[in-house]
Amino acid sequence: MKDGPDIARIAALIGDPARANMLTALMSGKALTATELAREAGVTAQTASSHLGKLHGGGLIEERRQGRHKYVSLANDDVGRVLEALMGVAAGAGHLRSRTGPRDDALRQARVCYNHLAGHRGTQMYDGLIAGGHLVNGVLTDKGAALVTGLGVDLEALSAQRAPLCRDCLDWSERRAHLAGSLGRALLARFIEMDWARRNAHSRAVHFTPKGVAGFEAAFCG
Repeated sequence: MKDGPDIARIAALIGDPARANMLTALMSGKALTATELAREAGVTAQTASSHLGKLHGGGLIEERRQGRHKYVSLANDDVGRVLEALMGVAAGAGHLRSRTGPRDDALRQARVCYNHLAGHRGTQMYDGLIAGGHLVNGVLTDKGAALVTGLGVDLEALSAQRAPLCRDCLDWSERRAHLAGSLGRALLARFIEMDWARRNAHSRAVHFTPKGVAGFEAAFCG
């Protein structure tokens, strides 16, 4: 065997259908219990426990116990980026699940990609930042800083973090980039705080309120 990272092991962990369903459910950014993940995967609690042990051993998830429950989340942003990229490859190759209906439409319109905004609204915001001269070659300009500060984002605090401020992320449904990084995370948080958008309790969908649609389009689509 050649030296280097063992990508085959990570691919095998993600490639199991039950584990893939669990990881996809965790792309909501929320910590879920083992029972909830078993339900997402369509397996028994005992089987789910075995899958979670493998994912934890592979460094793809974190587990923490609180009271009687064990809560599970993705290990880090890198895992979220890999999963979103794989979704993009699968969608581009035509490997789509057969679920249909309003839920799919809502996910394509706006959804959470681990911790930032994705879907049509996500790419619309990213394109608007570039078109308006707020983001140039992946760097936030002074004009962009004024825009996001005006929306209540604490840029000084974000700049002190180790995570990159701006990063693009391939959107699986739009097949184009949306904004990730600490700024993408902060903007989604502000949209929710300002009641521009609301999380769906049962999926990764994000629903914009009438006030949010007006504010969002004034900020990013002008």
